[in-house]
Amino acid sequence: MSHTPHELAEEFPEYVEKMGELKQGNAHFAKLADEYHDLNRAVHRAETDIEPTDDLHMAELRKQRLALKDEIWGLISA
Repeated sequence: MSHTPHELAEEFPEYVEKMGELKQGNAHFAKLADEYHDLNRAVHRAETDIEPTDDLHMAELRKQRLALKDEIWGLISA
């Protein structure tokens, strides 16, 4: 598979080490990061027509990804 954009390490490059620590020590953060990863892959598959979807579903996937990213940022920046 080609490069998947919007991975957490690309979104928050200066916090890669902290995210690794949070994944190890915070079960909630680890769950959110896994959910983000799965959702981000789903968006990428839809955007590249590997798994085509309609515009409404695509918009909903992107909203969900953004909400997860916001929650993840809240934990990283705390």
